[in-house]
Amino acid sequence: MPINVVPEWMAGLEDEDIAFIKNFLQASGSLKGVARQYGVTYPTVRLRLDRLIQKILITEENAGEPYIALIKRMAVNEKIDFDTAKILIAEYKKHKEAAQ
Repeated sequence: MPINVVPEWMAGLEDEDIAFIKNFLQASGSLKGVARQYGVTYPTVRLRLDRLIQKILITEENAGEPYIALIKRMAVNEKIDFDTAKILIAEYKKHKEAAQ
């Protein structure tokens, strides 16, 4: 049965995240198996999985605030640092409250 509507948590993932999930499932959830596939160590795969879990949780927790979810995902992906993410989110919230 084809998926007609992609869940929001999945729509926010990058192509490499989807590929990781597919490889994880094909390895029957074995992180060691995924590590062998990618040619990396178990801790590297564990870190990747933890970041993916964080991305999904961020999307679900901030479903009504896509801007905040984007900033948090950028921080998890190390595209911006956490201090910058905190500042951007605080400023966004301040301006949003002032506009109400």
